[in-house]
Amino acid sequence: MTTITQKPFGVVDGVANTLYTLKNNQLEVDVMTYGATLVAIRTPDKNGKVLDVLCGYDTVEEYRSHGGYLGAVIGRNGNRIADARFVLGGKTYQIEKNEGNNNLHGGPTGFDTKMWSMSEEDGKLVCRYVSPDGECGFPGQAAVTVTYSLSEEGGLKLDYYATCDKDTVMNLTNHAYFNLNGQGSGKITGHQMKLYADFYTPVDENCCPTGEVAPVAGTVFDFTDFRVIGKDIDQVPDIAITSGYDHNFVLNTREQELTLAAETIGDVSGIRMKTFTTKPAIQFYAGNLMDECPAKNGAEYKKRYGFCLETQVSPNCLAHPHLGNAVLKKGDVYHDCTVYQFSAES
Repeated sequence: MTTITQKPFGVVDGVANTLYTLKNNQLEVDVMTYGATLVAIRTPDKNGKVLDVLCGYDTVEEYRSHGGYLGAVIGRNGNRIADARFVLGGKTYQIEKNEGNNNLHGGPTGFDTKMWSMSEEDGKLVCRYVSPDGECGFPGQAAVTVTYSLSEEGGLKLDYYATCDKDTVMNLTNHAYFNLNGQGSGKITGHQMKLYADFYTPVDENCCPTGEVAPVAGTVFDFTDFRVIGKDIDQVPDIAITSGYDHNFVLNTREQELTLAAETIGDVSGIRMKTFTTKPAIQFYAGNLMDECPAKNGAEYKKRYGFCLETQVSPNCLAHPHLGNAVLKKGDVYHDCTVYQFSAES
């Protein structure tokens, strides 16, 4: 059984920000109104000690000032759109740029910066936001819902829903940064990871997929069996662009079926995180550009102190349709699901 409690967590532009805590026998998860953002995930390690495995900050002001999208819902489009431009229905849309010429994670005022409407429904936390027509340049008024729920098997489930009154782009994800040895405990380069992906998408000088789909076999991108994250991280061929792993992997899954996409194990804690998704791809980011800054509970984050597994449709698919479909048609219902499931191993 999941219980949900709440308490004040600062103020955003004169509006009260609330921290909600979902708790059952296996997990305790904090989510705040601002950005429908995950703030903490607490789970026991191999010795029974409860660790917070999610990177974040102590105040909403820090989330707003430090950036990095830590734990936030990302929309309308996760990851990059090259030249911040796409063609839909024969019309070219120029959307807002916020990473060089790219539109990154929906733009400078994406869903991560919004105050969401929150409610408790049947033991789930339901977060709603209505994105107006033209927000960040995207067409149509979109009604978006993200639901957080816990399972008795140690799973945190994220259900994403959306509808729009025009054809639009919709590719939602969450930008959680994990450290399975406990947030602030050091680098994640000793973690082991397995990705259920035989292919990845190489990037250009702007970190956008070129359209090529390349096999991982025989490369530093081969995580088809457990591999220590830091083993070859400085030999990544795109390192001058990405500073390490920041790449999209094409999953060996059937889209819209919830299947295992990744497994990650904390080398000290023994905590194993399984990532399941209905999405066709996943972005593995090794925290290469994490800034040195104060963090939760007196910790300090530095380079590679957290990793992300962002479930998604492959980035830049609007320019390369063979990479996937990120278009939500008027009248259709968007639904995707991702589950992060935690357990501990001796």
